[in-house]
Amino acid sequence: MSGEFERIARIAASLGPRARGLGDDCAIIPTGKGRLVVSTDASIEGTHFRLDWIDHREAGWRAAASALSDLAAEAATPAGVLAAVVVPAAAGDEEVVALMDGVGDAAAAVGAHVVGGDLSQGPSWAVTVTVLGWAQRPVTRAGARPGDGVWVTGTLGASRAALEAWKRGDQPDPAARAAFAHPVPRIGAGLRLADAGATALLDISDGLGGDAQHLADSSHVAIVLDLDAVPVSPACHEEARRLRISPQRFAADGGEDYELLVALPPSFDGNAARAFRRECRLALTRIGSVGTGSGLRASLAGREVRLSGYDHFR
Repeated sequence: MSGEFERIARIAASLGPRARGLGDDCAIIPTGKGRLVVSTDASIEGTHFRLDWIDHREAGWRAAASALSDLAAEAATPAGVLAAVVVPAAAGDEEVVALMDGVGDAAAAVGAHVVGGDLSQGPSWAVTVTVLGWAQRPVTRAGARPGDGVWVTGTLGASRAALEAWKRGDQPDPAARAAFAHPVPRIGAGLRLADAGATALLDISDGLGGDAQHLADSSHVAIVLDLDAVPVSPACHEEARRLRISPQRFAADGGEDYELLVALPPSFDGNAARAFRRECRLALTRIGSVGTGSGLRASLAGREVRLSGYDHFR
């Protein structure tokens, strides 16, 4: 069986001139006023969430937030949300309403509305969320240049910490649970980073290793990461200790943090980062640089390490 990104490449090759701009988080459609930015994200019970871990409302929020995070990664302002929901035959109306309440909460939190969707019956819950937004200057993952710095918002690792606890049969740390069940799309941060001159931008859904590799591949550059600089969520330290790995490695190999990974020009310095933190009330940390060549290189405590990323088909 092919891997996820090999399948995407084969689909893109087959579509040929019938498609345009594949490979980024969102479709970008020119209009008279800026760009219409569209993205679709599927959330499947048993793959992306479990209802013995989170409730229906949280599942709806999480599905919508993951799609809205794609708009943040293009520096787009959300305009509308559509949700196509597959409902098991045994589900009651209250569960469907609760799930859509979560979708609506996530939309309202970023100033958007639910503008449509679809309901179907199937063997398990599935939520496919399509988001619409506007961007004056979309920032794709394809513009990083040698000499740029690589930065990340917020902290990493908490979502993985929740997942590890649940898999072990324990209840996660409350902060870790919140990071998994209630991720926050970084819409304002994406807009601010675009204003600051971001050359490339994407959200961390496949893990730092996976998404840094995507950045390198799309921009045709090398990405060099210093994992000692990775901002680690306090909620993941105990889980990292249990697995006998460093918190930085634990956080870097995690996924679904929905923070922003951004390439910024050399002129963006510590003073600019502090101004960003004041305005957005969100940490911004430099974790590496963009170089010539290709691929991803990462080091921890002076030693080179190999990072992995999430792949839906492996």
